[in-house]
Amino acid sequence: MVTIRLRRQGAKKSPFYRIVVIDSRNAREGAFVEILGHYNPRRTPETLVIDRERMQHWLSVGAKASDSVRTLVKRAPLPVVETAAPAATA
Repeated sequence: MVTIRLRRQGAKKSPFYRIVVIDSRNAREGAFVEILGHYNPRRTPETLVIDRERMQHWLSVGAKASDSVRTLVKRAPLPVVETAAPAATA
């Protein structure tokens, strides 16, 4: 089974996490399929970057998100994409 979970990175006592798609039988720092984003709890404010389109793709093909990833995604505000209004042609 494929899971979406956190992978610990960083130095001792200074962790940050990558959100990865991984086979559930692999170790936490084992081989992964794809990186979907990252989470840094040590910064103020915490930073969370997720490719929601790719995450939705993996969920649609049967991947299961871990409890911690599900909580982070739920907590994170949706990114606001500002687009300029189309210029009027005269």
